[in-house]
Amino acid sequence: MNALSVWAIPLFILVVLAYGEYKGVKVYETFIQGAGEGLKTGLQLLPYFLAIFGALAVFKTSGALGFFCQITAPLANLLRIPEEILPLGLIKPLSGSGTIGLMADLTQKHGPDSGLGLMASIIAGGSETTFYVLSVYLGAVGITRPKHLIGMGLLGDLAAFFVAVFIARWFQTG
Repeated sequence: MNALSVWAIPLFILVVLAYGEYKGVKVYETFIQGAGEGLKTGLQLLPYFLAIFGALAVFKTSGALGFFCQITAPLANLLRIPEEILPLGLIKPLSGSGTIGLMADLTQKHGPDSGLGLMASIIAGGSETTFYVLSVYLGAVGITRPKHLIGMGLLGDLAAFFVAVFIARWFQTG
């Protein structure tokens, strides 16, 4: 099995090259053309990436994250959601790497097998980073008025958050 895993990617590349050659495709030229188009797309998306990462930095450093956690804490307590999880639910729609960082902090502090560690892991993997995805996809196709996409994305994130909390509790009691 180890040999297969070591040779899987080189063999796949070799098969693709051989098949392209068999079909008469100019593989190298096609690869270079695709790489150039990918670079152009990446450069077109750069302003969107800068905007979302800048907004995330402002959200964290301005204290808005802490403020939102304070505001939502009474509702979280009523729903029996640990206060330590709230920042994770608020950051998830904005940043995958920020979510992973918060999850790592929680699992290091409370342990990966703890209720908070399990809950944080499920939240981190349970939904998309809505603003990041929308900025990339909408920027790539040039949509400037997303209408209801942001609201629906955030509603999906909220549902995923509550489901993650429920599943983590279910695993703890089961």
